[in-house]
Amino acid sequence: MAPPPLLGGADLWRPVAAARGAGWATAVTLLVLLASHLVRRRLRRGGGVASLIARTEAAAVAPAPASASGFVLPLEGLVTEDDLRQLVGSLGVGAREPEREGWEHVISKGNDDVSYRAWCDKPTAGPPRYLSITTYERCSTEQLRDFYMDNEYRMQWDNTVTKHEQLQYDENSGVEVGRTIKKFPLLTPREYILAWRVWETNDHSFYCFIKECEHPLAARQKKFVRVRLLRSGWCIRKAPGRDACQITVLHHEDNGMNIEMAKLAFSKGIWSYICKMNNALRRYPQHGNPSVSILTMQKLMKKFPDDLEAAMDATLPASQTRAATVVPSTQTARTSPCKLPGKKSSRQMIASGLLLVGSIVCLSRGRSNLGAQLAMALFLKKAFKQERDSGPSTSRGRTDVTRPRR
Repeated sequence: MAPPPLLGGADLWRPVAAARGAGWATAVTLLVLLASHLVRRRLRRGGGVASLIARTEAAAVAPAPASASGFVLPLEGLVTEDDLRQLVGSLGVGAREPEREGWEHVISKGNDDVSYRAWCDKPTAGPPRYLSITTYERCSTEQLRDFYMDNEYRMQWDNTVTKHEQLQYDENSGVEVGRTIKKFPLLTPREYILAWRVWETNDHSFYCFIKECEHPLAARQKKFVRVRLLRSGWCIRKAPGRDACQITVLHHEDNGMNIEMAKLAFSKGIWSYICKMNNALRRYPQHGNPSVSILTMQKLMKKFPDDLEAAMDATLPASQTRAATVVPSTQTARTSPCKLPGKKSSRQMIASGLLLVGSIVCLSRGRSNLGAQLAMALFLKKAFKQERDSGPSTSRGRTDVTRPRR
């Protein structure tokens, strides 16, 4: 008997009259056998069904990321009520009569929406400390608090902040830890690993204390300069007798910059930054749903200590009277409107840019002689002053009450 003819690939899957559909049944059977073979091999390698089930259960109960679990690093002692008490004491003394307490006046400016005053304290070594009081008209304390604490929104309006991520938080202590990257012209980006905590008083004032820390999820990287010192605290309260609220800030930071360069950058650019911040604050109600930063803050915020609030209430009338003299009302003080883009000529803009670049390059060189750095800083300060005095005056009565440092 002659052997049957070999079937080609098409003939193999062609149905026959006696068993129509038998080819597809064969294919399904082969696939089932192949899958069963692969499962058996997987179970043999992994130690059987029990091992597979154990691995599945382990994955299901694995801890959440550090930002949600709060068990990567003990956070209870990072920011304490002792830090809050020191902050309240510093704000209570310094913000009432800063110049009598040894603070050097730096700047006072304002317009119909916002007013800003700042003082500087120069320690014998290290960077200066700054005390500032900013008053926002037609703004509630809750809105200002959320605006200041919304790190996601800050990345939209503050072009120095390039990245922010939550590392960890602890609901028991109310402490949160985060990582922020800031960029500065012609300098290596700065990396901030910070811990902070927020308290609320009975009258809906808010206090926050922030300090530098280390965290296992934020290893040092050569492409960033880790900020080694940052102690900052603020109080947001309603302005007495006005539809406004004010934030008083104490800030001390060593980010590795040349001290003279940092002071020059502050005095030259802080008012423009305040105007930019005010514009972002006015847009904030239309921003949308609360961000992760705000939801976390609302969950972690703690009640202000009762004994500390009672001690503050005992001196409240004097504090309110003095606070009214610290921040001038825009109705009695002449205003300084925010500078609008396009007011300077192209020649002035080029000159300002060259001066700024020159200051950063010269003052940031670590090998420069200290006398040369000081001379360059004084030259740039004088050049900026001449440029400001020669610039066009605004139509409104403008008063820049920035005073030279003593």
